[in-house]
Amino acid sequence: MTGEERRNELLNTISKSVAPISGAALAKKYQVSRQVIVQDMALLRAAHHEIYATPKGYVIQTSHRISSKQSKQVLKEYRVAHTDEQIEDELNTIVDMGGRVLDVSIRHEVYGTIRGDLPIRCRKHVQDFIEEIRSGKSKPLKNLTSGGIHYHKVEADSEETLELIEQELKRKGYLV
Repeated sequence: MTGEERRNELLNTISKSVAPISGAALAKKYQVSRQVIVQDMALLRAAHHEIYATPKGYVIQTSHRISSKQSKQVLKEYRVAHTDEQIEDELNTIVDMGGRVLDVSIRHEVYGTIRGDLPIRCRKHVQDFIEEIRSGKSKPLKNLTSGGIHYHKVEADSEETLELIEQELKRKGYLV
């Protein structure tokens, strides 16, 4: 198998997976070192594939996933604020309503916009994210702003889904 063939297979494998896949698992599957997988991922990203490395493994941006339907995805950015204790409920609200959280960003007074990838598509991803925050590895990005105001870019299958998400975030008092 050539490097190009392997990268195409890697892209296909990650695109079809509903859960992150570790570099070690991919290395074993394709009988190469983990470092080769890391290099392949860098090359795929350079080719404009939105692949993210999470603590649990590699995932691909939902709108770039291979699907038989190839449905049109819509995006909306929500301006929100809440306590640290409400993070889990906020993210679960979005995924429960059919949204996929792509990132979190803040508008910092000195640094400007700071954005972090946050590929959350289901409650399991929310749980994993909350565990990472609670472990003390880092603090939520929202805590760098006064009032905790931050933004989430959310993807969904329809404008109606985004409207339902907005209504629920507003009802819960998260929408600013």
